[in-house]
This record gives sequence, C-alpha cells and structure tokens, in this order.
Amino acid sequence: MPAPLAPLTLEIVVLLLGIVLLGFESFSKGGDRGWMARWSVAILSVVFAWSFFTTGDTGVDPSHAFYCADPLALFFKRIALLTTIIVMVISLEFRPVLEKFIPGIQPGSGTGEFFALPVFTCAGLMFMASAVDFLLIFVALELVTISFYVLVAYMRRQNASLEAGVKYLILGALSTGFLVYGITWIFGLTGETNLARITQVLPSLLAEGGRLHGSESALLFALMLLLIALGFKVAAAPLQFWVPDVYQGAPTPVTAFLSVGSKAAGFIVLARVLQTVVFLPSIAPKVLSVLGLLAVLTLLYGNLAALPQDNLKRMLAYSSIGHAGYLLVAFASIDPAAGNLYRTQTAIGFYLFGYLLMTLLSFLVMTVVSRHSRGDDIVHFNGLSKRSPFLAFGMLIAMLSLAGIPFTAGFYGKLLVFSTAIARQNFLLVSVGIITVAAGFYFYLKVVSAMYWKEPTEDQPVTASGLTKFTVAALCTAIFYFGIFPQSLLSMLPSDKAAPVAVSPAPHK
Repeated sequence: MPAPLAPLTLEIVVLLLGIVLLGFESFSKGGDRGWMARWSVAILSVVFAWSFFTTGDTGVDPSHAFYCADPLALFFKRIALLTTIIVMVISLEFRPVLEKFIPGIQPGSGTGEFFALPVFTCAGLMFMASAVDFLLIFVALELVTISFYVLVAYMRRQNASLEAGVKYLILGALSTGFLVYGITWIFGLTGETNLARITQVLPSLLAEGGRLHGSESALLFALMLLLIALGFKVAAAPLQFWVPDVYQGAPTPVTAFLSVGSKAAGFIVLARVLQTVVFLPSIAPKVLSVLGLLAVLTLLYGNLAALPQDNLKRMLAYSSIGHAGYLLVAFASIDPAAGNLYRTQTAIGFYLFGYLLMTLLSFLVMTVVSRHSRGDDIVHFNGLSKRSPFLAFGMLIAMLSLAGIPFTAGFYGKLLVFSTAIARQNFLLVSVGIITVAAGFYFYLKVVSAMYWKEPTEDQPVTASGLTKFTVAALCTAIFYFGIFPQSLLSMLPSDKAAPVAVSPAPHK
C-alpha cells in the first residue's frame, strides 16, 4: 500500500501540473494541443486515486488553522478532480469547434490555455473544500472565478461567448463584493476570520451582557451578504438570472464545469458558514427560514422555466437552477437542536456526486452530437438512436437519472434530500419538491422522445473517440452502481462520529 500523503500534497501536484502546462504552451511552437488534455486526464486520475491514501491527522487544533482535512473536504476534493477529468474529455471532443473561434497563425495555437486553466480551477476548488478561514475561502474562490472569467469568454470570434463572458465578469465581480463586505462585517463583529474561532466567539457576543445581546441585526446582515454572494455561485433564485445566457454562450466544456464545479464549491462554503451559526437559537431559525424561501423560489423557477425550452444547453441551465433548489431543501432542513450538519452533509455530498455523473454525461453526449449536427437544439437529437445507439443510451441514462428514476444515483440523491425535509416536518418543501420533480419528468423525457420516437433530421452517423466511449460507459455504470449500492459512496462522507481535522496553522493575528 502506498505511504499516506498529506492532503495539501494533492493541491500542490495539481498546481504544478497547471504551471507546467502553461509553460509548455508559452514556449512551444504551434501544433496539436490535445496532448495537454490527455496528460491532464492521466495525471489527475493518479491524483484522484492517491486521494484515497491521504491522511490529515496531525492533531492541530482547528481554531488555529486555515486548512481542514476532514472527510467532507476530501470528498469534495474528489468531486473537483473527477469533474475536471471529465471536463478534459469533453474538451477533447469540443476541440474542433474551439479552433474555429480562436485566432491563431497555426492550427491549434491558442487552445493550450483552454486545457491548462481548468487545472487551476480544480486546484481552487480543492483549496475551497478545505478552507476553514475566510481568507483562504476568498483566495480560493478568486482563483476559481478568475479562471472561469477567461474560460467563459474564450471563443473570441463568437459573439455569444464574449457576451456571456462580460455578463459573468460583471455579475461575478458584484457577488465578490458582497462576499468581501460580508466577511468584513463578520470580522468587525468577532475580530476573527477563522470559522472555528468565530464559532467560539459568537455565543458570548449574543449572551446576556454581550455586545449583540437582544440585537442580532448586525450578524444577520453579515449572513445576508454572504448568502447573496454564495447564492450567485450556486445559482439560487432570485440570483440565478445570469445562468441561462452564460451557460448557453460559454463553450460547452466550460458550461459543464460551471454547472458542477461552481455549484459544489458554493455549497461546501455554505455548509462551513452555517456550521458557525446553526446552534445559535436566536439566529438559526431566521437563517433556515430564508434558506427555505430560497429553496422554494429556486425549485419553482428552475423547473418551470425549463418546461418550454427547445435548446438542450439552455434547458440544462434551468435544470441546474432546479437542482440547486433540491440542495437548498437539505440546508433548510437542518436541525438546530442537533448542532451539526451531518445529515445535511450526507445529503448534499451524495446529491452533488450523483449530479456530477449525470450532468457531465449529458454534456459529453451533447458535445459529440452538436459537433456532428452543428447545433445543440433538441431537434438535433431526433432519431439519435438510429445514428448512434450507444450515445443515445448514454443520454437516456443521464436524463432518467436527472429526472429521478429509481435505481439511479439521481433517485437516491433526491430521496436523501426529501428525507431530511420529512425528518424536520418541512412538508411544504417536500410538496414543492414533488411538484417540480413531476415537471422535470416532462422536459427530461422530451429529449428521450426525440431520440427514440422521432425521425432523424440528418443521416450522418455520429462517431466518438475511444476515450469518450469509455467515459460514457463508466458514467452510465456509476449512475446505476451508486443508485443500487449507495452505501459505498455514503461511507466516504462524514458521520456523526467524524470530527474535522485541521492540518495547517493559520497566520497569527
């Protein structure tokens, strides 16, 4: 068995990989850059496998650390790595389209950064998974966000990509402002940026004789600012207005990365922040009520707005909003009396992993079909079962899992989310969730109907590379495996006996 690694080693390797790729792109001559994506897939796969041999048990007090290696952090690091690996495979299929919209003297020149930037995004997501200090949260978030700013607007000869990049830049900068302002308020109230120390300080501030006793408005205002910033990241209503246009205009691999990576990062930060206030009796009910309202609005808007969509990419954008609503249902169902987030962490962890599998599978198939059909409208999927039975089956599995058909990872993820709401007797959230699940069946099965029950509009067969076929098969297998045997995935998530383990000392204030 390999020797255990310190968790920080994973981020160091990923960062070094990104630097090496940028170095090769900067100093090598023009030519095929596909090798960069293939090498990234290989090395990130090794890092993903090695993450199961990491250990963070160094006995450092979490209140004196900025980097945490608890089971939740390791789980989200694996989500970041696996997402990046699959996005690289999608990028290889998307490369012919990318080269058409990138000005370059030689074929392939200018595309190298498109394969290097997701590696830096992956490193930022991994740092964010372990961040237990607002300073590291902000730095990691900016590494992710700045990479996305470039990637969204990468196709410089396509107006839709440039428009999406401008919108994402302006609104992303606005959400960052809310985040910094919220952190400033928290620091002003507590004098701390470390989440564990904030947790220790807040009870004395709210207790009788404390500065905030009987007047929690300042703390609630700070939490509102943080919720606005994180609501933008996870595409929660009413902060979702950027999603449809940005998702549709961005290059397809970037859209896939945004829909999974950005959402996972936002939700783990939300979980860390809520851990600091969930046990405060004067604060928790108000915060949970706001989260419940956001969940209802997000569920209704995302799923109902997806009903009339004829463009698959735009439909998946609204679907992404709806899935954020299901995750917010779990957050709104936290039990303040328990003083922990273990049930919620289990639900969001499993749901996000299942969402990763089915969403990236749908984007991978869509990329291949769009390259042959010159479009990503649902009409281009008509008769796909005759043009490529294998890819049609892959899209079928993705749509069924997104809809929540039994024996798929999507079904069990929804079951976990609804069980948290039922345990807290949030029957309104459950009722809204059931209605939106029914709506989801309509627009997801609309794609299935086009593939299997309509005549193809084109006769050209749809072909895919061997790596793409292997990835599609692996994702389909994983969707069924974790839907039938969920315990193998649940065992990686934190239990009520798991305690966070901090491994890096925080800077002395």
